[in-house]
Amino acid sequence: EVQLVESGGRLIQAGGSLRLSCATSGFTFDDYAIGWIRQAPGEAREAIACISNGDGDTYYADSVKGRFTISSDNAKNVVYLEMNNLKLEDTAVYYCAAAPDADYGQGLEEWYLGMEYWGEGTRVTVSA
Repeated sequence: EVQLVESGGRLIQAGGSLRLSCATSGFTFDDYAIGWIRQAPGEAREAIACISNGDGDTYYADSVKGRFTISSDNAKNVVYLEMNNLKLEDTAVYYCAAAPDADYGQGLEEWYLGMEYWGEGTRVTVSA
């Protein structure tokens, strides 16, 4: 059974930092690119970051670039999202997701369109 389990979301004040984790199992970790998608209340889903397990390349949405950092621990099959300088607009449910690893010439959008597996999400609420 394929599983992606997110953890680390909680209530936090603006300007603070959080580290989200995505524990995966049931598929070949090194054959996939793993990333994060978020959905704010009343808004569409937004792909924000992914990491290619083939070459280590990372991709970020403009909304989080410079504030968030994605990384992976291949020995543990875990992907992390370090979130710094959190803003009110970062409030969302954050989902871990996996797509078959590729060159991703079109970047984050191509990864998003190739999505095969999703987690159930972890909620981040940023307060003033």
